[in-house]
Amino acid sequence: MHEDLRRRALESGKTVSGKARSKQSSRESSKANSAANSRAASRVASRDVSDDEDDGNGNLSDETTQSINSIDALLESDDFNEQTTDVMRSQVTDAIDHLLERKGSSNKSREANLTTYVRCLTCHYLAEVLYGRVPEVLNALERSIKAESSETETTLALRAAALTAITFEHERVYETVAPVLKRSISDSQSMPIKAAAIHSLGICLSFGGAGEDEIAQVMTFLLEIASSDGRFIEADDSPEVVAAAMNTYAFLATQVEDLEHESEDAVAAFLEQLDAHDVRVQVAAGEAIALLFEKSYTPREDDESSSDEDEETTSSDGEPDTSGLVKRYNAYHNPREVLEHVKALASLSTKSMNRRDKKLLHQTFACVVSTVENPKLGLQTNNASKMVVRVHREGEMRVDKWWKLMRLNAIRRLLGGGFVNHYFEGNKQVLDALPMIMRATGEEGMRSPRRGMGTKATKGRYRDSRRFISGELLSP
Repeated sequence: MHEDLRRRALESGKTVSGKARSKQSSRESSKANSAANSRAASRVASRDVSDDEDDGNGNLSDETTQSINSIDALLESDDFNEQTTDVMRSQVTDAIDHLLERKGSSNKSREANLTTYVRCLTCHYLAEVLYGRVPEVLNALERSIKAESSETETTLALRAAALTAITFEHERVYETVAPVLKRSISDSQSMPIKAAAIHSLGICLSFGGAGEDEIAQVMTFLLEIASSDGRFIEADDSPEVVAAAMNTYAFLATQVEDLEHESEDAVAAFLEQLDAHDVRVQVAAGEAIALLFEKSYTPREDDESSSDEDEETTSSDGEPDTSGLVKRYNAYHNPREVLEHVKALASLSTKSMNRRDKKLLHQTFACVVSTVENPKLGLQTNNASKMVVRVHREGEMRVDKWWKLMRLNAIRRLLGGGFVNHYFEGNKQVLDALPMIMRATGEEGMRSPRRGMGTKATKGRYRDSRRFISGELLSP
């Protein structure tokens, strides 16, 4: 069954090389290749958000992980960020018109129009512009992805496909783009394109109308990429591709209720990646492991007593357990082995690693250790008050679970600083994925509860019907 799922997910008939033959050579080459392939600006954001990441207005900083460095440079523009949504609607409409007129267009003109499309949809929620045009837009993006005329155009088109999926809820998005995305992942010779296609596949799969069976197949596909060090898709020891596969696997895993049958193999694969020579890969593996341990516990059902089976009723410090969580299965058969690995990385001392990477590694794995030791704790950090997403003065979401962090990372990797605008302007897809507690609206507008502006009557209410559509709190 496993082989069948893998074959259908890839859709090319390609099978992975024998692990017994590939693992040793893979490890030997990874030392030489990892440093050359590393992109410093692509690192995963630290668990403890630093003080300078708060812009002073109660918003999470724009300085978050971006998967495509060259594209991010194209999207930076103070003039653009000052434009109104009306101007952007006009610009994105013109960009779509030009993209659809592919005959006679040049590579540079397509890059320019794709850049405008990506900029506008990243910065603001402009779903109305796409009304009635999604199929033809996706067809235009498919042509750019298939042609692979340049790395820039292809990567922009991949990002544009993901933005289309998260902006306009359309049940045929994934069905339309899945074949070309999988083709780019398996056949492209460019590692940035492969990584971008993996991230795009995850977003389109989540927001583009795919079913549970397809999610399971793609997760199997991504696990093969990680466990083979990228060899499965001819991306031998590419840190950005392997990290993208694990990040996307974790993002999709938050949408699966029960991972009992997948958890053992997944943790085993990610354990091997903890020995990688690239911090991005190690962090992605550690976060995925923490998520899988967290998901092995679920809320107690109404008909379950607190003493059912061997469920513990006290915490590690002797205090009564008030989490309401029950262990459903073992995330991995040997948790001691996992704990030894993650503890070693939490205190790793080496002169070969720069200070920023070392800090990131220590902070991340200190949190992972806490979760592996006691999965009921969720995501714990030394400064929990900084693990808060704030939308202007409108509300906040505490990132106290790994599933929240995985979704936040995936969405912010795509939307960047436009994330808060999509929230504020009512993007239902984002709201449902990461529901946020909002405050009541008064004459002076909603205020952040952290600034003590709310009242007892208004605190804790969900977003009002004036602007927002409330998503249910989906705790996997």
